[in-house]
Amino acid sequence: MKSNFQLLGPVHLLILVAVPAFAAVLSFVQRKLPKGTTWLRIGLASIILLDSAVYYGYSISLGQLTFPDHLPLELCDASLCLVIIALYTLNKAVFDLAYYGALGGATMALVTPNLWGCFPSFSTVQFFVAHGFIVAGALYLVWSRQLRPRSGSIARAMLGLNIFAAFIGAFDFLFKTNYMYLRAKPQNTSLLDLLGPWPWYILAAEAVAWVVFVLLYLPFRTRTVNLKPAS
Repeated sequence: MKSNFQLLGPVHLLILVAVPAFAAVLSFVQRKLPKGTTWLRIGLASIILLDSAVYYGYSISLGQLTFPDHLPLELCDASLCLVIIALYTLNKAVFDLAYYGALGGATMALVTPNLWGCFPSFSTVQFFVAHGFIVAGALYLVWSRQLRPRSGSIARAMLGLNIFAAFIGAFDFLFKTNYMYLRAKPQNTSLLDLLGPWPWYILAAEAVAWVVFVLLYLPFRTRTVNLKPAS
């Protein structure tokens, strides 16, 4: 059953505003704390981890987490894990992947949610909570100046994305699943609708991902100023 959720309706727009606002508040608080304070960052990571554990525990209790069709193998599942690890460890290599996965992937999921069932319900609300935490976690780390994507991170993120997609594509082929929408587009409206039929939308999505990653890195480019002696 398709969801009754209104795309870009008042509730949806409120969610889209609330996620960066939440990250901005956390970042503001973090910058006001003494340097080296970790309780806010560790607390956020623990809340996201607990939320995920509750969701998967709930799914298991209902028999909804089953092989092979209902497993955490989507790109946003990987981004969620990476954001949690980045929050706990401040690992720069992990954040290079988490940043692009969060803002390039989870943001798109928030804008064009693939929901099933009545809204609000536990699963539909959890969809926005989980994806909102992914985006907010990445923004918090950047805006609080604890981490930032490094030089060369675009290439590393694209490589990581393609390695993950290759693994998921093999899984989809073997078990006739559709993780990452590699075998078919989502039935709900999504940005993939603009990219042509299968398999061309996959190739087009690769190009779109590269462009999005470049745009996401632009604020962090190191600008070199050439000073010429006055003539």
